[in-house]
Amino acid sequence: MAAVVALAAVLVIPPLISSGDDGVRGLRVLVPNAPGGGYDTTARTAAKSMEEAGLGRNIEVFNLPGAGGTVGLGRLVNERGNDRLVMSMGLGVVGAVYTNHAPSSLQDTTPIARLISEPDIVVVPRNSPYRDIRALIEAWKANPGAVQVGGGSAPGGPDHLAPMLMAKAVGLAPRDVRYVPYDGGGELLASVLGGKIAFGVSGISEYRDQIQSGDLRVLAVTSGQRLAGLDAPTLKESGVDVDFTNWRGVVAPPGISDSERDRLISVFTKLHDSPQWAEALRRNGWGDSFVTGARFGEFLSAENSRVAGVLKELGLA
Repeated sequence: MAAVVALAAVLVIPPLISSGDDGVRGLRVLVPNAPGGGYDTTARTAAKSMEEAGLGRNIEVFNLPGAGGTVGLGRLVNERGNDRLVMSMGLGVVGAVYTNHAPSSLQDTTPIARLISEPDIVVVPRNSPYRDIRALIEAWKANPGAVQVGGGSAPGGPDHLAPMLMAKAVGLAPRDVRYVPYDGGGELLASVLGGKIAFGVSGISEYRDQIQSGDLRVLAVTSGQRLAGLDAPTLKESGVDVDFTNWRGVVAPPGISDSERDRLISVFTKLHDSPQWAEALRRNGWGDSFVTGARFGEFLSAENSRVAGVLKELGLA
């Protein structure tokens, strides 16, 4: 009887990686922030590209927001050995672990792949009195308490670190900055458009439609180079000595086998090499920063140390 039950389980539950060329099946992708944010956009774009490229079927993307991504991180770590689950994540989770004193960190996960890099943008609504970044900086320096900035990250995340580094570069004390955190770019967008904050800092891919429609005006980009197709200067060329780029990737729970890890890495490598993903990178303005496995793990360790140093330097940790 036990043998029959075991055989039935094998027949009913399909393997994560099929034995043919169908690719990954039944994979679940955890997004640790609200719909509309950067992790959400990246996860849903990756899932769609996988299916369009014939690399996956029945891929489920679901949101579990909270505490800057550390609620989702805790869920992932508790799913030890589950090779059917991965989490979309990035620099924001690294910082949130510190600022939320989370019991788990990314060092407790299985690194799969870093997928993209993306600079932040400084945006205001169309009716904002700030027509360029210099006007915004002047008003911010004159009265930092009256010029609120919002970001789609909890304290310690990229949308928080970028304006804090901006503040430091123009002579403002980070403690004087009135930063309003939102759980992802979707929630931030509503507040920027509604004029609840003076300006927002987030990734470009989340706001392309509003930029193209003219509802949002981009005052600057945080990267060292201008972005193609976007009429906005870099912070550096505007006299603000900041060069800052966000990144996103995928991790799996701890305790999966080496073969399960390698299969997931293989699927994401095939995704990276697909024309569907190349088009997604172009469409969203993402940089290709693909690394996998042990190299990604080394990068995560280095980012952990870097973010801890930045937060301490800014007096935030």
